[in-house]
Amino acid sequence: MNAAPRAHGEAVLTARLRVTPEDFRVDEIDAFDASGQGEHLLLTIEKRGMNTAFAAKKLATWAGISEMGVSYAGLKDRHAVTRQRFTVHLPKKVAPELALLEADDFHVIDSAWHARKLPRGALSGNRFVLTLREIVGERARIEARLQAIAQRGVPNAFGEQRFGRAGDNVAQALAMFGGRRVKREQRTMLLSAARSALFNRALDARITDDSWDRALDGEVWMLDGSRSVFGPEPFDDTLAQRLAAFDIHPTGPLWGAGDLRTTDAVRALELHALDDEESRALRAGLEGAGMKQERRALRLRPQDLQWEWLGDDVLRLGFALPPGSYATTVLAELGDFGKIDG
Repeated sequence: MNAAPRAHGEAVLTARLRVTPEDFRVDEIDAFDASGQGEHLLLTIEKRGMNTAFAAKKLATWAGISEMGVSYAGLKDRHAVTRQRFTVHLPKKVAPELALLEADDFHVIDSAWHARKLPRGALSGNRFVLTLREIVGERARIEARLQAIAQRGVPNAFGEQRFGRAGDNVAQALAMFGGRRVKREQRTMLLSAARSALFNRALDARITDDSWDRALDGEVWMLDGSRSVFGPEPFDDTLAQRLAAFDIHPTGPLWGAGDLRTTDAVRALELHALDDEESRALRAGLEGAGMKQERRALRLRPQDLQWEWLGDDVLRLGFALPPGSYATTVLAELGDFGKIDG
């Protein structure tokens, strides 16, 4: 989180993050209401110090079904207090007592029957409440940086979580591309890590030349709040107004087989940024694995960004982000954070 170039300039603070799980709270923003009938029990769970996969196993054991019968929209970190939804497939519509699930670190907030399982990405976003402790930095500079983030947004990088606990997912992906056999679920994770690493490298190049949130010749655009893309096309006043209004965003490559859609300056920049030996190996591996060229927005604007000083060196932040984006990308534009063990 501290190694990539910063779009807003040098760090304005150092702080500790996740001193306790309560310092990092994440609540899913639901994308739909339960249908009220069907064979999937839709549960809203609040958990403390527990990742999504562990919670899914707990639900499968409780229901007496395979883990394949438990679904969720997105992954949540262990070092946090998180609220998210799961579906549990119960064709006979007979569920054990919900009270059997209750524990100090696991609470059922709501339950309802639903017609289908919860697919990945089926949420409107996530709401974060983060507490930063032992802050060193000038309050005026910190608040000015927060104002700049609210107005301009931040680079939409993939967070460090994508690259594994030890940060070695890219190395493992290269080994897989070299012939090492892995399990299917690990293969999916490593392909994602490889794509994410290449995207971040292209984004870093756009941050370095200060074009991550402005138009270059040959730009491909993404509509805000969707995965729809268009372009390249000549940049005109209409596109300039839409860019300023955060209706559209420049994009970067999610690598795969096929030709880059970008042209001119953007294409040259992307190819140059991904022309080192490791990037070429990752590109070839993704193409050989059958991944297809896609795009991802380069820019992200936190919604409803708020902050409150709880003490001279304690700051609480609140904001919402769309699915697939990371709170750590917002924090990275503020400063450097000490690693919290455990």
